[in-house]
Amino acid sequence: MCGIVGIAGTREVAPVILEALKRLEYRGYDSAGIATLVGGHIERRRSPGKLSRLDAVLHEHPLSGHTGIGHTRWATHGAPTEGNAHPHASSKVAVVHNGIIENFRELRDELTRKGHKFSSETDTEAAVHLVTDYMDNGLAPAEAAKTAVRRLTGAYSLAMIFKDHEGLLIGARKGAPLAVGYADKEAYLGSDAFALAPFTNRVAYLEDGDVVVIDKAQVSIFDAEGRPANREIKITAASAALVDKAGHSHFMAKEIHEQPEVGGHTLAHDLDPAGPVVRRLGVGLREALAKASRVTISACGTAYYAGMVGKYWFEKLGRVAVETDVASELRYRNPVYPKDGVALFVSQSGETADTLAALRDAKAQGQTTIAVVNVSESSIAREADIVLPTYAGPEIGVASTKAFTCQLAALASFAIAAGQARGNLREVDEQRLCASLLETPRHIAEFLKREAQVKALGEEIAKARDVLYMGRGASYPLALEGALKLKEISYIHAEGYAAGEMKHGPIALIDEAVPIIVIAPHDVHFEKTISNMQEVMARGGKVLLISDAEGISKAGKVWASIEVPTTNAFITPILYAIPVQLLAYYAALAKGTDVDQPRNLAKSVTVE
Repeated sequence: MCGIVGIAGTREVAPVILEALKRLEYRGYDSAGIATLVGGHIERRRSPGKLSRLDAVLHEHPLSGHTGIGHTRWATHGAPTEGNAHPHASSKVAVVHNGIIENFRELRDELTRKGHKFSSETDTEAAVHLVTDYMDNGLAPAEAAKTAVRRLTGAYSLAMIFKDHEGLLIGARKGAPLAVGYADKEAYLGSDAFALAPFTNRVAYLEDGDVVVIDKAQVSIFDAEGRPANREIKITAASAALVDKAGHSHFMAKEIHEQPEVGGHTLAHDLDPAGPVVRRLGVGLREALAKASRVTISACGTAYYAGMVGKYWFEKLGRVAVETDVASELRYRNPVYPKDGVALFVSQSGETADTLAALRDAKAQGQTTIAVVNVSESSIAREADIVLPTYAGPEIGVASTKAFTCQLAALASFAIAAGQARGNLREVDEQRLCASLLETPRHIAEFLKREAQVKALGEEIAKARDVLYMGRGASYPLALEGALKLKEISYIHAEGYAAGEMKHGPIALIDEAVPIIVIAPHDVHFEKTISNMQEVMARGGKVLLISDAEGISKAGKVWASIEVPTTNAFITPILYAIPVQLLAYYAALAKGTDVDQPRNLAKSVTVE
């Protein structure tokens, strides 16, 4: 997760921006930089590596100025070099950026034809030159920024400073979070309240599509339609904690809304947008996949359901046999591991005792071990032969949300790599699948705008004693995950079933008091799933259908529906995870349970 800090100040800002960036080191980064206005001109100091290296650069080449922006970057487009480090700048504007600008190639080609010269490999530089182009054509900075932002596609947050405009700081948010800090004589921009805690406890959070114009201490916010907008200023206690709730009632809600950003970071690590193709994911990975006789996937809880989705992807794209089992069972059943086998283990914390023990057993039996893990210093990450990291950042809520979708993103990338390594994917197919994955953050951000409809349905689900989920194909693990989420935080009894299995027993549970949540994207399984849904409805079942517009229109009359953006079927497990998370959250909220710390559960289970 990248960090942004911006200050329109009354003092030398480079040292205080550096200190604020140090508070964001927990997010993970591989380069950093600061830009300020010095005598009206933009000056920059950048460095690959840790902030200590940037500190040394600033010590050798001090940076003055009262208006500035700073950034810690996790490499997405382009390697972590000084040239690719943020801020990026032209003679007129400097920009820092979190997220992914999906249409940067088209913008880059357009601007190159106009004579703009690019000096980095980043998507961010397209935004720099786009703003510059509008200023070259006579627009003032604020109008140039607003016009440019409207042309950007993706999930992102931006902060900008401008030549000869002392005290002017402009920010924009779409999908990735951005906060505004207020003080008597200064104003600030930051990735979250924690970034701004050294300066102020008065913070407002921008909404999707917002642009903020800061002129010294004066703050003006405009919504996606360009209209003046008032965003509530909240008093935050971020200075007393590692992370805050970013204006949300619970960490779980915050983490659900972080998914466009953190999913983008995970995908940026795994995919090269210039292809788009899968990067080389770990030394020896492709070789292990090419000769793999079988893949064994193991994990616990939500991570296990991510692994189950991975099974569908690996078998389809890699054409390799895949076995899945929960880690607490795998090693105790004395499994038979094949020669040249690959064993993959999924964990948020990297310290899950059952999963760690299963990894050690597989390694002892000659398997190439791979870890999908969110904590790079964890035991599982250290002991695995190959690590596929996720970049969800700290997940405080016990019920996993953003870690789950990041695990899916990593597994999807891994499945594409398996298909490529085993010669089952043409280059054009790899590019098509990677392009679909890179669109996921935007689709998640789009769906989150429809949150109100899920809230109302969650409140209805909260009235039930029992809830059933069903799905086919990769939607079956999502049914299991949806049921787990509901159980974890609302304490409502819930079960997930393969849709085709409902008639083999579970259909006996159906009556008008039991909601049935049907996960049915309009894919190759749709007609079969809808047939199973009709069997349920014929017995009085109260069906909530989660599908896209075409699926909802073809399914017929149901109790209620949740419309999810239409996408490539390959990425639907990632996208459809969001409504099942929100349903559980709002059901729990309606029941008044402790959403972030449900009873009897711990975030990291380090006992067997």
